[in-house]
Amino acid sequence: MTSRERTRSIIARTHTADERPSFWMGNPHHDSWPALIEAFAGGNDSGAAIATESELRLAVQRELGDDYAWVRPEPECYHHPEGHPIWALDRDGLDLAAGGPLADAESVAEVDDLEWPNPDYLDFTEYRARLESMPEVYRAGGFWTHFYHLVADFFGMENYFVKTFTHPDVVHAATRHIVDFFLEANRRCFDAVGDLVDGFFFGNDFGTQLDLLMSPESLQEFVFPYFKELTEMGHACGKQVILHSCGSIYRVIPNLIELGVDALHPLQANAANMEAERLGAEFRGSIAFIGGIDTQELLVNGSPDDVQRDVTRVAAALGPNLVVSPSHEALLPDVPVQNVRAISQAVRSLP
Repeated sequence: MTSRERTRSIIARTHTADERPSFWMGNPHHDSWPALIEAFAGGNDSGAAIATESELRLAVQRELGDDYAWVRPEPECYHHPEGHPIWALDRDGLDLAAGGPLADAESVAEVDDLEWPNPDYLDFTEYRARLESMPEVYRAGGFWTHFYHLVADFFGMENYFVKTFTHPDVVHAATRHIVDFFLEANRRCFDAVGDLVDGFFFGNDFGTQLDLLMSPESLQEFVFPYFKELTEMGHACGKQVILHSCGSIYRVIPNLIELGVDALHPLQANAANMEAERLGAEFRGSIAFIGGIDTQELLVNGSPDDVQRDVTRVAAALGPNLVVSPSHEALLPDVPVQNVRAISQAVRSLP
């Protein structure tokens, strides 16, 4: 069974206990790569020097035995005739209370008057070429499709939450523009790359460390109807649907299952009610799991033996339909490289 076949069966929930889980090291933070490369990328298979950053990273993933890869088409796929980015937002240095371009909008017309991205400016030639050059691992792709975050950015997060009560039609109008772009962009993307991508992987963080950012009722009105359109689009394009959401999202996991999510990532291990034993007892068999190895405390402060024991515990609780991975994909430089190796070694020691 190849890495790709194994991971497909895990996410399809047809994997059996006599086959080991898959492993994904995640998508480390840029500042984490130098130590990982030094530890794991001594050269390519022929012994010749590896020249490029992408080749070095691939060597790390090969050495650690990654079964899963996340490959996004943006931003290189968007070619506006005047060089504009996909989303006209610049929130660098701004706090969550800062308003966005729609902070003062009080009518749908003001929303419609913004320049929204045009899918006719998309070109997936480079994306397809990258996918064709990849090893035979599971390919999670498509646009990140973080529509919930983008709506919050266009209003400013506090304004967004307030406007769901004061101007719900304005919130819906902005969400509609964003989701319509993502629906068409992903359809074109998946049509262009075909079976080179296995899963539609997209992210919207619904939780904090303790609970949801919005009430379940607000999510039902302002988020889940659009979310359903996206999951249905992914399935219609022949892709497995994988949701990334950090935080404590325990209260809406049944909703996510009902809405068509095939796999849930990253299982923030120390968030309220997100412990592996609880998730496994209540949802195993209804959804696949990706993640679960704590990046807040364990991977930072634990020993390799601690990490290996935790992989065994999480696999027992969540397997067999599990991709073992850190509980946040963006490994930070404070995670020792030996603990990353420990996850990989532990997965390979599982039955």
